[in-house]
Amino acid sequence: MQKFDVLIVGAGMVGLTLALALRKKSQLKIAIVDTNIVTALDDSIDARVSAINVASKNIFDNLGVWSTLKNSRVQNYQHMHVWDKSGLGKLDFSAQDSAIFPHEDNLGWIIENKVIRHALWQQAELDEGIHFFTDNKLASISHGDSEVFATFAHNSSSQESAGQVTPPIIAKLVVGADGANSWVRQQMDIAMIFKDYDHHAIVATVACPQGHKNTAWQVFLPTGPLAFLPLYSKDLHNKNASKDDNNNDLCSIVYSTSPDDAKRLINLETSEFAKALTAASDGKLGDISLKSERFTYPLTMRLAQDFVKDRVVIIGDAAHTIHPLAGQGVNLGLLDAAALAQTLTAKLHDDKADFVNQSDLKAFSRWRKSEATEMIAAMAGIKQAFAVQPAPIQLLRGVGMNMINHFSPIKNRLIAQALGIKADLPELAYQKDSL
Repeated sequence: MQKFDVLIVGAGMVGLTLALALRKKSQLKIAIVDTNIVTALDDSIDARVSAINVASKNIFDNLGVWSTLKNSRVQNYQHMHVWDKSGLGKLDFSAQDSAIFPHEDNLGWIIENKVIRHALWQQAELDEGIHFFTDNKLASISHGDSEVFATFAHNSSSQESAGQVTPPIIAKLVVGADGANSWVRQQMDIAMIFKDYDHHAIVATVACPQGHKNTAWQVFLPTGPLAFLPLYSKDLHNKNASKDDNNNDLCSIVYSTSPDDAKRLINLETSEFAKALTAASDGKLGDISLKSERFTYPLTMRLAQDFVKDRVVIIGDAAHTIHPLAGQGVNLGLLDAAALAQTLTAKLHDDKADFVNQSDLKAFSRWRKSEATEMIAAMAGIKQAFAVQPAPIQLLRGVGMNMINHFSPIKNRLIAQALGIKADLPELAYQKDSL
């Protein structure tokens, strides 16, 4: 039997961030269970990337991880260019144009998921209060009035005979940070609201000979949005490129389209797929070429009816998933982690007794569910606004976009959303010198 204060199921970006945030603010003893261990980084580029906003960057900085990340494969971007394929509307954002946040040089950073996870994992391994369990998955969790009991599954009888059986874990709180198909959520029978977006996302790495110009590009097509996210490629593709080099030419694409269209695009020959991307992007990035495999997955909105049940909390994709058109899914999960750490440690006494307060956890659930609901509604609104519309509506949409593009107050609010700077952020999401 092994005793811990908090058991985190899932050592992805969100689960690892929670572990580090808890340890920064307390002496709580943390267990993390995940059989998907981190390996050394190689030169292959992960097609799965995240758009990290300023709030998330602040979280990483306050946890001592950003210094590692910024010296790794991180691409900053200062501009966003959005346009409507079916009309004349366009939006151009620049961090330097914001009167509200003139000190921000970047709108965000594009980082491969495996690079973020590697940096977080390395930082967690340095903390003697964080213990990893990577040999076996959990088999069950049961809870009492003051503790949760978790048992491990064992892959073979040979493990038992060799004395490799992992003893059960007793913890005061279990956190499910184990993704959209959360095992923890299923074990606790937490109800979910689902909505099929009727979109599949295609992700891949491409080269754009015009250079990405430190810009995130997004075009709204009749079938859905296509985003080109700038990637850092020094020593990987373009030997002479740097993070601030406008001629850096690698991008990660996220192409959200109907299931039938996604199937068609995935089955195209490589050269034909590249031509389709060039045409869809109006040639703004040059004649695009494909540099990786193509991956596709269905897009579904999920929202847990409650993020807390007894002594179990779910965060990140285990609690909510949203459309990737604004790239806010990971940022929302990182804020969950920072907010939960703040909630658990705010009233913590030296003896660590009773740090699991149901009233505080319910307040956390309302806090984070409210923001997730707001983000889900915003994504639904944007998706609907750019759906196929009659010509007069398309014309009005274009006029509206162009008006916003020249109206600073609204534009500044949109920039603030992109930066992730808003009211009621967890403490870790603010700049270091403001804590």
